[in-house]
Amino acid sequence: MQTISKASCAMASFTCSRARTGLCVPGRRQLCLRKGLVYGFMQLLCLPLKTLRGAGRTLRITQFCSVSNVSSSLQIELVPCLRDNYAYLLHDVDTGTVGVVDPSESIPIINALSRKNRNLNYILNTHHHYDHTGGNEELKARYGAKVIGSGIDRERIPGIDIALNDGEKWMFAGHEVHVMESPGHTRGHISFYFPGSGAIFTGDTLFSLSCGKLFEGTPEQMFASLKKIMSLPDDTNIYCGHEYTLSNSKFAVSIEPNNEALRSYAAQVAHLQSKNFPTIPTTLKLEKACNPFLRTSSEEIRKSLGISATADDAEALGIIRQAKDNF
Repeated sequence: MQTISKASCAMASFTCSRARTGLCVPGRRQLCLRKGLVYGFMQLLCLPLKTLRGAGRTLRITQFCSVSNVSSSLQIELVPCLRDNYAYLLHDVDTGTVGVVDPSESIPIINALSRKNRNLNYILNTHHHYDHTGGNEELKARYGAKVIGSGIDRERIPGIDIALNDGEKWMFAGHEVHVMESPGHTRGHISFYFPGSGAIFTGDTLFSLSCGKLFEGTPEQMFASLKKIMSLPDDTNIYCGHEYTLSNSKFAVSIEPNNEALRSYAAQVAHLQSKNFPTIPTTLKLEKACNPFLRTSSEEIRKSLGISATADDAEALGIIRQAKDNF
């Protein structure tokens, strides 16, 4: 059981608790968001001291989002960057170890660290694109952080110190990290899975309601990458690289309009985005029910796009991706 403390209209700081996934938004009206197959939410404004029951995850608003997993000592904090990118600060509360996933620029990360007087130990990159690595060199120079990236992309990750490959395990403080090769968007793309915290950082492989564009890979590669992610537990939290969910939802509904779970989620996404609230993290269970790129066998999707019943899932994904690119 967790408590909400010091909530008041004059403060932009409170603690709340909720089941499995959580989301808080910096510098705006306070919101705690409870995610399930169909998203429900409520605003918490000017609340007196109170207790919420059935809590599994604690959220704290200061000036940016902090999502804490009370089932482990890993805290995950969302940091908006550029126009629609997300970086994620990782903080191990037991050791004070701090990492950042995909820092597209340095200033928001430096500001977030400075507010809590923290150092930076590791920089984790899912792939080489500048909007995921643009802050590497300045952050490394300032903090002495080690850069982690794909062995395949060793020559394309700025400042790389530790190269990891598919199936390898790496320790972030006391947290085991599984490295999952996930090509399709780029040839050297990897995802970082934290099984003890039920979280995966998918970069530009899997978004909420979409997947990444096939810049360097094939539909077969992307399908294999998504299938690998789909093998994880349904309650896995998906932390992706961009806030694309609203535009993704419009396309998804256009090709599977009778999917009630999708329509409900799309309505919640539209409401959240109208208030400038993030839609991330999402869950694998939700994505399996709503994301067309994880639903390549859907008869409705195939009929909408004229995909043959005999086409395999990778071929169907390629057609869906082309339709999304042209949407």
